[in-house]
Amino acid sequence: MIRADMTHWWVNYPHSDRAEVEGSYLWLPKKNSSGSMNQSHRNMNRLMPGDVVFSCAAIAIAAIGVVLDRARSAPMPGQPGEAGQPAPTDDGWLVPVRFVDLLQPLQPKDHAAEIRPLLPARQSPLRPSGTVNQQVHLAEIPESLAQLLRRLLQQQVEDAEARIGMEMDGRLADRAIEEQLWQRTDIGPSERRQLINARIGQGVFRERVELIETACRVSGILDRRYLRATHIKPWKDADDSEKLDGANGLLLSPHIHHLFERGHIAFADDGTLLISRHLNPYVCKAWGLERPAPARAFTPEQRAHLDYHRQQIFEKIGGGRRSVHET
Repeated sequence: MIRADMTHWWVNYPHSDRAEVEGSYLWLPKKNSSGSMNQSHRNMNRLMPGDVVFSCAAIAIAAIGVVLDRARSAPMPGQPGEAGQPAPTDDGWLVPVRFVDLLQPLQPKDHAAEIRPLLPARQSPLRPSGTVNQQVHLAEIPESLAQLLRRLLQQQVEDAEARIGMEMDGRLADRAIEEQLWQRTDIGPSERRQLINARIGQGVFRERVELIETACRVSGILDRRYLRATHIKPWKDADDSEKLDGANGLLLSPHIHHLFERGHIAFADDGTLLISRHLNPYVCKAWGLERPAPARAFTPEQRAHLDYHRQQIFEKIGGGRRSVHET
């Protein structure tokens, strides 16, 4: 899962979901035709990065989406004059969502007996019979119902999450956690900003890393203008203290940062460079990994974070590992 505490949502379409699925968004006007708001309108501003959306077109769940960002004010996407569409100047809420079409759509009516006890008491997107309640466009669904749907869809939700997470190159998980930081009330604005700046290797975190590290441990570059402050234990996995801990950081050249962050390389406690066997040999040679800068031992505080990286990040694509000293 992209976010462990995600909310699951259900969106109903009377006929087709193609415009929004292919356009990678959800959109609703800010008010209905009578000028009032219903719960579906309010829910647009409750969607958070990493939330999962079950897209139900007519009678079947045909696509799974993952929310990429918070709602923004925008006219309805589309070209002027399209039949049956509101004018593009209509004011509404747009939520970026990446969708994946399901190879095996699910018809809720076929599983009504299992679904019925798990439906929300209010604003249910389905009726007890398993038919779609078109009076509800966008609804939060209980965790118990979400888990049942995941089981009935036989790994298709998890596969969609993995695909979208890979396409987003890890940025979605970071974005979701950053949004959670903005929502927190137990920390002040200054601390919140420090934690968020640390995600991009800036602010207090970088200053603390530079007190420990002086150069890229692979390229040997000393000029800090060309080095990135990189978390050893990833920012998204770190607690508040670890996000700002200088011992949880390295100064790396951008291409080395890229490899380290994706688990293609790691470091032993004595500073020896470890290289994934899956790394393209041409990349290894072209980027100078075969002849890295001399190894320098890490501090005890750094070693705890390095162990996490070796166990949880390095070589997670499978296969073995090697050090640059192997022949």
